[in-house]
Order: sequence, then C-alpha cells, then structure tokens
Amino acid sequence: MAERFFVETLGCPKNQVDSDKLVSSLLAAGLEPADALGDADLVVVNTCAFIEAARAESIEVILDVTRARRTGSRLVVTGCLAARAGAALAEALPEVDSVADVGIPVHLGGARWRPRSGRCVPAAFLDLARPRARAPWAYVKIAEGCDRRCGFCAIPQFRGPQRSRDKEAILSEIGELGAIEVVLVAQDLASYGRDLGRQGGLVDLVGAVAARGYRVRLLYLYPASLDDHLIDTIVATGIPYFDLSLQHVSRPLLRRMRRWGSQEAFCRRIDAIRSRAPEAALRSSFILGYPGETEEDHDALLAFLRAAELDWAGFFTFSEEEGTYAATLDDRVPREVALERLRESAEVQDEITARRRRALVGTAVDVLVDAVGVGRSHREAPEIDGVIHLPAGGEPGTLRRVRIDAAQGPDLEGSFLDGSAPHPGRPMASAGASR
Repeated sequence: MAERFFVETLGCPKNQVDSDKLVSSLLAAGLEPADALGDADLVVVNTCAFIEAARAESIEVILDVTRARRTGSRLVVTGCLAARAGAALAEALPEVDSVADVGIPVHLGGARWRPRSGRCVPAAFLDLARPRARAPWAYVKIAEGCDRRCGFCAIPQFRGPQRSRDKEAILSEIGELGAIEVVLVAQDLASYGRDLGRQGGLVDLVGAVAARGYRVRLLYLYPASLDDHLIDTIVATGIPYFDLSLQHVSRPLLRRMRRWGSQEAFCRRIDAIRSRAPEAALRSSFILGYPGETEEDHDALLAFLRAAELDWAGFFTFSEEEGTYAATLDDRVPREVALERLRESAEVQDEITARRRRALVGTAVDVLVDAVGVGRSHREAPEIDGVIHLPAGGEPGTLRRVRIDAAQGPDLEGSFLDGSAPHPGRPMASAGASR
C-alpha cells in the first residue's frame, strides 16, 4: 500500500500555491492523499513567518499536529518559518521529524534541518505542476522573492531577491489548472519581469491571460508601480479590482517605513482608477503603531479612509522583525495605543464598507458561482472579502447575472436574473490532500 500524505497550509495565498506544488511532487513520487491528518503516514505543515502572530500560530499548529498525527507517522515542517529559522526550529521542536527549507523534497528522509543552497527557491520547484483547481478560481504565483527593502518586512531575508517566472510557464500552469478566474500573486506583483529586463512585464502577462478568456484578478500592487498603462490593462480585463499595498498615508511615516507615497499621491491614483472605472473595487492594508507614528499621523490615516472610501481594508499592528530597519528605530508606540488606533481605523472602515455594500442593493452584477449558494462579482476577491449569497440553483463554475437584493455587513444576498453563461475550462475536483 502506498504511503499517504496530508498537507496543512498556513499563511497567504502564495503559501497555498507552494502547497499545491508540494502535493504534485508527492503524487509524482507515488504517495497518495489521506482523507484526514490522522490517517497520514507523512504530515507536512507549510508555515508562515511574516509577523510574530503568524509565527506563534505556526508553532501552535505544529504542536497540535504532533498530538493529532498517527503513531509512527513522520512530521515535516516547511514554508517561511522553516526558511527563516529552520535550524533553531529543529532544535526547539524534537517532536518534528524534519524541518525542510522551501523547495526541498519533503518526502525524503535526511537531517533534521535540511536547508537549500542559496537564497532563491529553486526554479524547478517554482515551475512544478499543480493539481487541477478545486474551485472555479485559483491562485497563480508569478514571481518569488522581493527586491524592495521596506522597513518592516523580513521577506527578502528568507525568500531572496525577486525571481520572475517565464511567461510561457505561467500560461501553461494556468491552462492546466482548469480555473475560470486566475488570481495572480507575488511578493511584488507589479515588478514582474524587471529582473529579466522586461519593463511592462505584468501588463503583457495580464493581457495574455485575459486574451485566453480567463477572468484575471491581481493581488498586492505596490502603489509606485501602478501607472496609467497598468490601470488601463486591469480595467480592460473586466475585473477592475485594485489591491493597493499602501501601509499608511503619512508621508513622514512612510519614509520611516522606507516606502513611497503620501495621502495626496494615493488619492491621485485612486481618482485615476475611478475616472476610468467608477465601478472599480479597491482594497488596501495598513500598519498601526509603526515606530514614530504620531497622533497626527493616525488622524491623517482616518481622514484618508473617510475620503478615499475604499471597499475593503485590513489593519495590523506593527510587528518588530529581526534584521529589519524598523527593528533599529526608536520612538516605539505602546502596544495598547497601537491596538486602540487599529480599533478606531477598523470602525471607520467597517462603516464605509457596509455603506458601499448597501449601495449595491437593486443593481445587477455578473457573478462567478464558487460553490452552491455562494458567488463573487469583480468586487470580491476569494477568501479575503465578502461574498454574495445565492439561491441553490446556481451550478459552481458558471457565470450568472444576479440582482442584489440585500446587504448584511460585508456580504450581499442576490437572486438570478437569467440562465448560466457558458465558459470554457470548468474545473474538476483535485486529488490533492491539502488544506
């Protein structure tokens, strides 16, 4: 009987892509997916290490898995926490059989800490095949690593410099996934192709994906790279969704973050988007309590939120990361102050989001049915935004015209206006055991 495996995934969409590639490598090696963690001979935890809370969650899950796994099974830890602190992790957690850096085959035995050579994830891992999508949408990682040096971010330390994938390899992967909506992700999405000497690489890639009939969604756009050409390209796809990585709006604080921008610059970019596509949806994320953040900085953020009226926003308190520029800064903001600023920001944004959702009641939208009773329009990214609740008659993987009947906070309720729109590439269920 073949060895069975189970993959537990933590963190961002980029980690989910890595887990999909792990699943494919395990299937290719002759292993079979287990229905549950307790049935597996090999359990893999793909960890996150972006901030302290993510590292704490990763450790907690690893310990939970050690208690839940079958006696005699092997536990391998991989992902960002392994890449960042693999040797220390292997020493601190004797319960773990092996800690493997990203891109190292997890089904092979060996030393308890198995680092890769060099800072880059191997190209052979980046271009591994993946199981077909389990939903009508799929994340596709188009690059690995990051060349930016934002003051708060340690990702370049353990993911290395930017490494863009070949466009044809990306298009081939998309074709094999069988998804209808393709969600492009990377640490610095808008810089795709620059390390290969290809300016405008993202515009070219987005156009190529859209030309093949896919819905295209982009996550994590660095605002300095969002020029008019890229805006026009995104709008032309029919999915005018802009996830702008702003982090704050105070110009002095952004400089301490080693970031570009200001409240005025961001408002100009948002105006440029909405002048082209009034129906565009905008999302961003913000850090509260970064060293040196003053009450004036916070007031500027609240004023920006009220003026910009983003559809979605996430808020996080500052996390000190070893080896980053921010770790050397003084003027620390007390945690209770940072938490209060987060609460104030979230309250402002929640009301804006709810109001913008209520304004959609009575309108008609095109919706991709993700599962029975649940769908999304261009305004909702999978897994992070609200959803549209639908009647049970919608078949997953179809595009439907929907009337919005009600709004409940971030979510909407709708009813079908006509029949399903045919669309090529309907996904089949994946054989991978990963969650």
